[in-house]
Amino acid sequence: MSDSEVPRHTVSVDDAPDRVERRSIVVDASAADIFDILANPSRHSDFDGSGSVRSNRATAPERLSLGARFGMDMKIVVPYRMTSEVVEFSENETVAWCHFGGHVWRYVLEPVDGGTRITEEFDWRPSKAPWFLSAMGYPEKNAVSMEKTLERLAALVDGESDR
Repeated sequence: MSDSEVPRHTVSVDDAPDRVERRSIVVDASAADIFDILANPSRHSDFDGSGSVRSNRATAPERLSLGARFGMDMKIVVPYRMTSEVVEFSENETVAWCHFGGHVWRYVLEPVDGGTRITEEFDWRPSKAPWFLSAMGYPEKNAVSMEKTLERLAALVDGESDR
């Protein structure tokens, strides 16, 4: 395998029995640069690996903060709208949001040798219908989407740092 064929980023898997699916990647970028992308709802469709996030609603704030509500135009088979609320926010460390279903999407940034570890979590412990999520296979489906999301986020951060 030549150097050009070696993957630049590798997503690590942490399958949790505690109803939190986690995936991580290390990116050669500062937590502040990564957080700026995560905290900007207009950028979410740029790194979404599920293919469901289309764009943010015009009422979304330019930058997320604790308690901020933001709407997204989504599509899984049919178009729909989703409004989420930021439930965790620590500048350059953690941002998390949830919607009416109760489950939480969380990003945790941690400085490590070589850059910043980004961990994405699908936390379905607070879900209002965990039986539904399980029956529909969402934990497994979301785990695959998280891997794609982290790869896209890493490429996005790499591209912006090359400028």
